[in-house]
Amino acid sequence: MRFVVTGGLSAIVDFGLYVLLLRLGFRDAVILGVPGVNVAKTISFIAGTMTAYLINRRWTFQATASRARFIAVIVLYATTYGVQIGINYLCYLKFQGQPWGVPVAFVIAQGTATVINFIVQRVWIFRLR
Repeated sequence: MRFVVTGGLSAIVDFGLYVLLLRLGFRDAVILGVPGVNVAKTISFIAGTMTAYLINRRWTFQATASRARFIAVIVLYATTYGVQIGINYLCYLKFQGQPWGVPVAFVIAQGTATVINFIVQRVWIFRLR
C-alpha cells in the first residue's frame, strides 16, 4: 500500500511537471535535435523518480541509505526511463490530436514502468528484512 501511495504522489509530480512543460512550449519544440515532448518527459521523469526514491527508501521499504543501493536504483530507473520514454512517445504520436492523448500516453508508459520498478525494488534493491 505504501508503494501505491508513494507511486501516486510521484506520478502527480511527474505528470504535473510534464503537462506544465508541454504548456510552456515544449510540445512543439525541438531541443538539440530531440523532440520537446521527450525533453519535457525526461525532466518530469527525473523529478518524479527522485520523489519516489526518497520516499520509497525511507517510508515504503524502510531501508538504510547505501551507495550500492543508490547505484542500483539509478540503473533501474535508467532502464525504466528508456522504456517509459519510448512507450510515452509512441503513444503520444498514436493519440496525437486527441484531447485525452497526453494523459493516456502517460498512464500507459507510467504503468509499465511502475510494474517493473516495484518488482525489481521489492525483490532485489530493498529486500524486506
